[in-house]
Amino acid sequence: MKLISEDIEQYCKSFSLDDSEQLKELSKKTWATEDAPQMLCGSLVGGLLQFLVKISGAKHILEIGMFTGYSTLKMAEALPDDGEIHSCELRKKHVQTATSWFEKSEVNHKIYVHQGPALESLNSFSVGSFDMMFIDADKTAYPDYYKRGDALLKPGGIAVFDNMLWSGSVLNPRDDDARALKDTAEMIKNNHRLEPLLLPVRDGVMVYRKVS
Repeated sequence: MKLISEDIEQYCKSFSLDDSEQLKELSKKTWATEDAPQMLCGSLVGGLLQFLVKISGAKHILEIGMFTGYSTLKMAEALPDDGEIHSCELRKKHVQTATSWFEKSEVNHKIYVHQGPALESLNSFSVGSFDMMFIDADKTAYPDYYKRGDALLKPGGIAVFDNMLWSGSVLNPRDDDARALKDTAEMIKNNHRLEPLLLPVRDGVMVYRKVS
């Protein structure tokens, strides 16, 4: 299911804040060289992330799933100079690619990469360490990322989960990915401490604010 037409998506991009030149170059290179370039969150989701960082005043961000580093750089650009983004990425190949982009940027000092299984990396953080988190990794693990990540989020913090509509397959889940995404949405919705909003942006973006 194509949730939004390419023409509408392009129209939205044309009236949104442009990416920096480095992010444009990173995106172009990813689409030219990676086996699954669609794993990029894209400029609309990236723009939403950057917007949320700016209006929330977030200084400490947790990211699960880095891929080639687009979303990491997008958020790091919006952080204050003393801000930090801790990004968890399983694949060494992606870490090497993303790191090469980070080192060419002016925000490298804000980025900390944790290679390996994300659930193991999360053990190194204290409860309430982060103002914001972004989840865009293996979908079957979303319920676990939600449970562990939410504990690391401060009261008043913001969480963003990408791909929460999964091309519409969550309406009638028939595989593990779709079932895990719907389970995650239900857990978020049923948690009275959270204020959720599920948006049909790109492949579905769930945003919530942790009240307490």
